[in-house]
Amino acid sequence: MALRMAEEASQAGEVPVGAVLIDDSGQLLARDRNRVEQLHDVTAHAEIMVCTAASYALQGKYLPQCTLYVTLEPCVMCAGALKWFQLGRIVYGADDVKGGFRRLASDAVLHKRTACVGGCLAQESAALLRGFFQRRR
Repeated sequence: MALRMAEEASQAGEVPVGAVLIDDSGQLLARDRNRVEQLHDVTAHAEIMVCTAASYALQGKYLPQCTLYVTLEPCVMCAGALKWFQLGRIVYGADDVKGGFRRLASDAVLHKRTACVGGCLAQESAALLRGFFQRRR
């Protein structure tokens, strides 16, 4: 589902990153994509969009019972925000070799109880990104 959201982002001229937020029971709380260009907002990354939507729907600012699935390793800005959401788990696809939080910071930037796993459907996620940037050049 996150990959489909990333494809939608690409079709809309956004960097193809998609995200899905699921609670511990498996219920979909939110899904979205990058909307930086659409909203003229540099903070409108997919991760932020889904966490904000879920927090609003749940009427709470913390999401410890949730798993975020995102197609690209979060940037430092998003990792910092995800810390404050106190997510239970983050699962991401492709590594971000230029702007990923694991290269610029460390797992310590996340909340101490947030588990983080990378590499889920990494090849598919990376292929979307490569294709998008090749078309732009």
